[in-house]
Order: sequence, then C-alpha cells, then structure tokens
Amino acid sequence: MKFHNITKDDMLNGDGLRVVLWVSGCSHYCEDCQNKITWDPNVGIDFDEKAKQEIFDELEKDYIKGITFSGGDPLYSSNVPDVLTLAQEIRKEYPTKDIWLYTGYTLAQLLQDDSELGNLRKEVLKTIDVLVDGEFEKDKADQNAHWVGSTNQNIIRNPL
Repeated sequence: MKFHNITKDDMLNGDGLRVVLWVSGCSHYCEDCQNKITWDPNVGIDFDEKAKQEIFDELEKDYIKGITFSGGDPLYSSNVPDVLTLAQEIRKEYPTKDIWLYTGYTLAQLLQDDSELGNLRKEVLKTIDVLVDGEFEKDKADQNAHWVGSTNQNIIRNPL
C-alpha cells in the first residue's frame, strides 16, 4: 500500500483530535474531488514499519481520540489487506481509540459484495467504529455539513 500523508492533530476528519492516514488509490473519480492526487495507487510513499510507528506514536498521546483512514479510498482493492491488518493492530493495541474510515462505496454496496474482496472489506467494517460512505457529489456539496463533503454521504456508527 502507498500513502500520501499522515496528518496529526486533525480536527476535520472525525470526532476529536485525530491522526489521519491518506492512502493512495481510488476508482471513484468524483468530479471536483479535493484529493485527486491520491487516485493513482502507484503514487505516494510505501507504507512501512516507520510509517506505522509514526501512527502508533500519535495514538499513544492521551489527547488523540483515534485514527481516520482516508485518501484516495482505503477500500480500494489493493489497499484492503493492508488497511485491515493495520486496523486490527490498532484495535488490539489501542482499544480505547476509535477508528473512522472514509470510502466512496456505500454501505449497501459493501454489504452486497460477496466476492473474496467484498468479504475482506466486510472484515474491515467489523474493525472500525465509524464509516463515512458514498462518493462526493458536486451538486450536493455542502460547506457546512459536518465531516462530509456532500449531503449524500452518511456517517454510520458501528457499520457491522
């Protein structure tokens, strides 16, 4: 998996102060996406032990509420195995921290997919606390919407 950035003390991508992992790879290609640079899964930095330790160092801080996976799309096919492994490790090491995940897929799409990849995505859903689902839709963009870019997107607590 590749990533573009690890944001620290973020207040815009979930409840409380958070660490955010911005992964590479997205197949939704939403019009006016704010993160077009993250679409290509081959661009960015290789996610390695150093990057993981950087995230864990942030999660050690009492004032950090949790982690948010964003991008790109954490549920992009090539990201799913690594996101699942990392989310499971975070859940084990930091059980009091919450895990948010932004995806262009809707929860209904994810639940209907019974492929091998679909089943892995469901395992990710079992590990996270909050799913923000749905593609960004330019005609439904809302600058005042909390934690979403457009009003069609949903904030779903405990998706599975």
